[in-house]
Amino acid sequence: MPITANDTNRKSWLEVPSNSDFPIQNIPFGVFLTKENIVTVGTRIGDYAIDLGALQQLNYFEGIELTDDMFMQDTLNDFISDGKKTWRLVRNRIADIFDVNNPKLQNNQTDRDIVIFDIKDVEMQLPVLIGDYTDFYSSKEHATNVGKMFRDPDNALLPNWLHIPVGYHGRSSSIVPSGIPVHRPMGQTLPNGETSPVFGSSRSVDFELETAFITTDVNIMGENIPVTETEDYIFGMVLLNDWSARDIQKWEYVPLGPFLAKNFASSISPWIVTMDALEPFRTKGPKQEPTPLPYLQQKGKHSFDINLEVAIQPENAEATVVSRSNFKYLYWSMCQQLAHHTSNGCRVNSGDMMGSGTISGPTPDSFGSMLELTWGGKNPLKMSDGTERKFINDNDTVIMKGFCQNGQVRIGFGEVSSKLLPPFVRQ
Repeated sequence: MPITANDTNRKSWLEVPSNSDFPIQNIPFGVFLTKENIVTVGTRIGDYAIDLGALQQLNYFEGIELTDDMFMQDTLNDFISDGKKTWRLVRNRIADIFDVNNPKLQNNQTDRDIVIFDIKDVEMQLPVLIGDYTDFYSSKEHATNVGKMFRDPDNALLPNWLHIPVGYHGRSSSIVPSGIPVHRPMGQTLPNGETSPVFGSSRSVDFELETAFITTDVNIMGENIPVTETEDYIFGMVLLNDWSARDIQKWEYVPLGPFLAKNFASSISPWIVTMDALEPFRTKGPKQEPTPLPYLQQKGKHSFDINLEVAIQPENAEATVVSRSNFKYLYWSMCQQLAHHTSNGCRVNSGDMMGSGTISGPTPDSFGSMLELTWGGKNPLKMSDGTERKFINDNDTVIMKGFCQNGQVRIGFGEVSSKLLPPFVRQ
């Protein structure tokens, strides 16, 4: 089935700013709360949020097999469970409805008043009920930088890193959408030169520049999915700020890896950009040496040219861009990550989320964390207001953006923006 929604000649009758992340060729999916406190599944074109539940009730999806309440829910899980054919049919239909040459909704003011909202008048929600969350560690540059800092600079990568997409299971309970503030975590740390730990607030809160992909129902327990088929089970992508407390992490991570330093908060952008929308931006990932084992071997273009940016905004000051990176730098692809994840028969379900791991590029200005950008705090970054940062300060806002662009179209994710608050105090 062709992806007609991607036609670059298509124009919308809704006004779309020239630099918008959300032209009619994007059509992401999300969940929002209206001014009337109604939660609905929606999409976005330009600066308009579109109520897909209302569109369905008004029979604009006639001819597409959907359950009666598919878009009148507070998550996208059921829609994602319906699979790739349904996603493509719905996205193509939405593009047709809002095409400048289609008068049906364009000329029906009554329906338009029910369906279309100004983006400023809605409150974005977590788009899926995330049952399980796995975070990978798939940037060779990031893993090398961390290895140089904390282990042997001459043997920065651990022996398994070039053979498997390393990952760990995180906590879905602390994943929040953009705009929700995050509290500085408390925890155990081992101060420099001491032999006994102390308990207190983390002094080294960091961002991690990541993306994440959302899956549909992939397999039954015990079944592994071939790497050549995994793309069929990936619905779309979001931006991910996977907050980290580096001082807590340093003390706790041996022998079992990340725990409380990583599960206090993870922030995601609210619009899921489909893999169909990203199709024009396919590119090859890095050359993999040694050649992976057969179950992880891929040919062709399985990465995406997604420009990524991180800015830090101190309170009452302008934001300062601290990193510019790109998704294409990731060594292990999403397909390889998902194939490896199911290789032991682990079940993966609709709404599960897989983090990419920190995405660092080859140059210092493309590193994906403060840990790397300041090299463990040795080289502080200067902000627009003249202050310096080794890590994130209380009341700083971390803003991540991502977009693809070629000569014909720009497809973006919007942003994930989160403010770091002081530790939570019980009243």
